[in-house]
Amino acid sequence: MTLIKDLISGDEFTGFYLIKELEVKQTNATPPKDYLDIVLCDASGQLPAKFWDASPSDKETFFPMGLVKVRGLVQTYRERLQIKIMQMRPAADADGVTLTDFIRSAPIRPVDLVHAIKQETASIRDEEIRAIVSFCVEKVEEKLMHYPAAKTYHHAYFAGLAYHMVRMLEIGDFLCKQRAFLNPDFIRAGIILHDIAKPEEMIAQLGIVSDYSVKGKLIGHISLASNWITEAAIRLDIDLDSEKVTALHHLVLSHHNLGEWGSPVQPQTPEAVALHHIDALDAKLQMVEDALDTTPETEAWTPFIRGLENKAVYRVKV
Repeated sequence: MTLIKDLISGDEFTGFYLIKELEVKQTNATPPKDYLDIVLCDASGQLPAKFWDASPSDKETFFPMGLVKVRGLVQTYRERLQIKIMQMRPAADADGVTLTDFIRSAPIRPVDLVHAIKQETASIRDEEIRAIVSFCVEKVEEKLMHYPAAKTYHHAYFAGLAYHMVRMLEIGDFLCKQRAFLNPDFIRAGIILHDIAKPEEMIAQLGIVSDYSVKGKLIGHISLASNWITEAAIRLDIDLDSEKVTALHHLVLSHHNLGEWGSPVQPQTPEAVALHHIDALDAKLQMVEDALDTTPETEAWTPFIRGLENKAVYRVKV
């Protein structure tokens, strides 16, 4: 079976893949015809696909998170690869394929990632900050074992959120050693708390987000996490008006930096400035790494990366 990452324009192929996303749409023809707008994936990557002239039966047969056998043709459309599905059927038990074979996962075991997050939490010296962070981690500890960090942009795979946190904690540890004016407790706390409510924001199965929850759509992970800090302080009998609690709120509320990116305030403490850039650095480098990993080594350029202002990345060969 040909891996998604190895497909190139002009390839005709047959193989088993997972339907990551599916939407019934209509063509612009008169009269309009239904087609299935699909994202096919395997553990190596994903590609958009079109299944034209979808019948009423097709619309009842295929669904997100379904395994399918596909005969397709790889085409280039607007400088991007996409698949024209010529034949497709649901996978059967006799095919010997299982869902987990097609799931991309963080390169470190989830149990080790969560253990690292809990160790970093335990290393926070300030008792009240440590208690608030522990309270929030415990709310989502089980989901940290498998939740992605996002639907599409970065770390969008099994245990991606925990992997994102651990990589950020490594960067934060380095910066605290390099820049003595940064408070390590606030850096650790901010990194662990900044996306801690993502599992409440998204609906995910095996690391794939199918939709956003009602709370995710109406409140969002930034406000949810800030609310959790308040809840923790009340439960732990910590002064809500203390500067340390205010600083924790600020770290979470400002980490996206701009209002149009979801933050109601901009970073205005040293640790908040650092947190925003640590988050952006890890996310953008992960986008690059993912693009390189899912692009055939024979290709010099990756596909356009939406989170990098729709720029492609060139693989320099030395």
